[in-house]
Amino acid sequence: MPEVQNEWGSLLQTLEGHWDTIKAVAFSPDGKLLASASWDETVRLWDAATGAERQTLYGHSSWIDAIVFSPDGKLLASASWDKTVMLWDAVTGAAVRKLEGHSSEVKAVAFSPDGKLLASASCDKTVRLWDAVTGTVVQKHEDHSCLVIAIAFSPDGRLIASGWDCEILWLWDVANGAALRTLVAHLDSVNSVAFSPDCKKVASASDDETVRLWDVETSTAAQMIEGHWDCVNAVAFSPDGKIVASASVDETIKLWDVETGMALQTLKGHSSAVDTVAFSPDGKIIASSLNDNTIRLWDVSTNAATQTIEGHSSRVTAVAFSPDGELVASASRDKTIRLWEALTGVATDIFEGYSSLVDAIVFSPDGKLLASVSCDGTIILLDVEDGVATQTLEGHSKKVDAVAFSSDGKLLASASWDETVRVWKVATGVAIQTLHSSFDHAIAFSPDSKLLAWASNNNTIRLWALASGAVMRTIEGHSSSVTALAFSPDGKLVASASYDKTVRIWDRATGTVVETVEVGTNIRKLAFSQNSPYLVTDRGRLRVHSLATAVPSLHPGFLKKSIFVKDNWVVRGTKNFLWLPFEYQGTCAAASGSVGVLCHKSGHIVFLKIEAAGQMGLEGSEDEDWDELIDGEDEDDDYDDYDEERMMGVLVEAIDM
Repeated sequence: MPEVQNEWGSLLQTLEGHWDTIKAVAFSPDGKLLASASWDETVRLWDAATGAERQTLYGHSSWIDAIVFSPDGKLLASASWDKTVMLWDAVTGAAVRKLEGHSSEVKAVAFSPDGKLLASASCDKTVRLWDAVTGTVVQKHEDHSCLVIAIAFSPDGRLIASGWDCEILWLWDVANGAALRTLVAHLDSVNSVAFSPDCKKVASASDDETVRLWDVETSTAAQMIEGHWDCVNAVAFSPDGKIVASASVDETIKLWDVETGMALQTLKGHSSAVDTVAFSPDGKIIASSLNDNTIRLWDVSTNAATQTIEGHSSRVTAVAFSPDGELVASASRDKTIRLWEALTGVATDIFEGYSSLVDAIVFSPDGKLLASVSCDGTIILLDVEDGVATQTLEGHSKKVDAVAFSSDGKLLASASWDETVRVWKVATGVAIQTLHSSFDHAIAFSPDSKLLAWASNNNTIRLWALASGAVMRTIEGHSSSVTALAFSPDGKLVASASYDKTVRIWDRATGTVVETVEVGTNIRKLAFSQNSPYLVTDRGRLRVHSLATAVPSLHPGFLKKSIFVKDNWVVRGTKNFLWLPFEYQGTCAAASGSVGVLCHKSGHIVFLKIEAAGQMGLEGSEDEDWDELIDGEDEDDDYDDYDEERMMGVLVEAIDM
C-alpha cells in the first residue's frame, strides 16, 4: 500500500504562456513581479503571488536569452539573438530603448547595483558597458578569446565576472576596465556566474556538471560542488548568501550550503532540462524555467517527497467514481482504462487494447458496467468485476461527446459529432433509435426512461419520446450552448446549465422556465439532490428557490460549504482555501464521500481526503465529507460562525498513479 503523505511538495505554481523554450527568469526587487525571456521572442511579466500573466512585451526579432530588472525595478533589460539589448518600462511594458552594437547574439545582461550601467556579453567575444540612461557605450572589452555567455556585477559595483564557453572565468575592474584575474575555472563551458551578497565569493556553473565557489580576493577555489549528473546551466545565491542554487539538464534544482558545499535539498518534478534559477528577494521562493516552456515556483522551506507508483503513461482524460464510491476509474491518452480502490489508491485492474484514445467513462447505475468512449466513435461496455468487454457499440462515424445510462441501466444514450444521438440496448449492444440533430453537448434520461433530453449547440433543449421517436418539445431560453442536463426525481422538472453562466429550471410538461439562477461560472455536471432544495454541480451545491417549497426563505446561490476545484484551487463556497501545486493540478476531477480525485496531464492521479484539522487520520474522527458538503442534507445555514480553519484540507493520500 502507498504511504500516507501529510505535506505538500515544494512546488507552488507552474506558469504557462510561452510557446517555446524559456531561457531566463528574474524577480523584481520588491518580489511582486516575475519576468521571463523566451525563444518565442517575447518577454512576459507575471504576478509572483498569483501566477497571473500581467503583460507580454514584443520587440525582439529573434530568440531572447536573458532578462534582468534594474535595481529600482523601473526598467527591464533583455538580451537577444537579434544582436540587441532592449530596455523596457517595467510598469507600462513600453520599449524604452534598443541598444545596438554587438555583431553576434547577446547571451547575458546585468545592471550595476546603482542602475547607471548595463553590461552585456555576446558571442562576438566582447563585453560592453552601456550608460543605462543614454544608451551609449562607455566601455568595450575585446580581450576575450572565446564566446562570452555569462556576466554579473558584484553587489558593490566594483567588479564584473564574465564566463566563457572555453572553461574561463574573468574578473574585471569596472572603474578602469582592467582584467584583474583569469581563472581556468572548469573543464568545459562556464554557463553562469553569480557573486555572493557580501562580494567575497563568485559561483560558476559549467557543462562539466559542477558548481564551483571562488574566493574573490585570493582567486582560489573555495568549494567544488558535485552532485548533478549532467550539465549545470545556472547558479544563484540566496539573498542571505548562505545557500547557492544550481539548475541542471538532469531536470533538478539543487540547493547547497555555501560554507560546507553539502547538498541541502533537491527540487524534483521538472519534466525537462532546467535552464535558469532565481531567488525571490526574501529568499523564500525559487523560480525556474524549463525546456517544456513553463516557469515553476518553489517553496524553499519545504521538500516533501512524493510517493510514486506505476500508472498511466500519458494525460488522464477522464475519471469517475463507482456509484458506491469504492472504485475509481480513469481513462488516459495511453489508450488504457484503470480501476483503483478509492480509499487505498491500489490498482485493481487495467483494460488495454484500445485502438483509439479514450476520453470519457461512465459507470452504470448498479456499478457493474463501465462505458468507455473512444475518439473513433466507438463505445465499449466493460464488466467491472471480470475485466472483460461485454459489448462494443459501433455506429457513430465521429467522436462521441456525451453518454448516459438510463436509471435502470438497460439503455445507453450517446451523442456524437456526427450529429446523431443513438439509444442502445445495453444487453445486446443494438441501437434501437437514431436521431439526427446538430452537435450535442449533453443528454439525460427521464427517471422512467421514457424521455431523453438532449442539448444542441443552437442553445436549445429537446425532449424526445423514446417509444415513438418523436420530438415532444423544444425548450428555448439560453443565450449560449447548454452544457449539462438533469431530470428531477419525479420527472416533472428539467435543469440545464449553459455557457451563458446560468442554471435554469424548466417545467417539463409546458417547457416554460420556472427559475433562472445566475451562477457566474460554467457548469458541466448537474444533478438534482434527493428531497432537498439543491442542485449538485461540479462547482458545488447550488440552492434553488423553486425547489425550496418547504423553506421559501432560502436564497438562490452556491452554498458556502460547497467544495470543488476551480482554477487550480480547492474552493469552499466562494473562497479559495487550498492552492494545488503543479503536481496536484488536475485535467479532470471527481469526488465521492471524503475522497476527491485529481487527474494530471502527465498521467498521474492524486487522491485527496478532506479531514477536520486536528483529527488527521485518527480512527473514529469525523471527516469533512465531500458528499456532505456538495450533496448532503445538512441544513445548518449558520455559515458565518463556521470555523474556517477547521475546513483546511489535509492531504491523507497523495499518490502519483
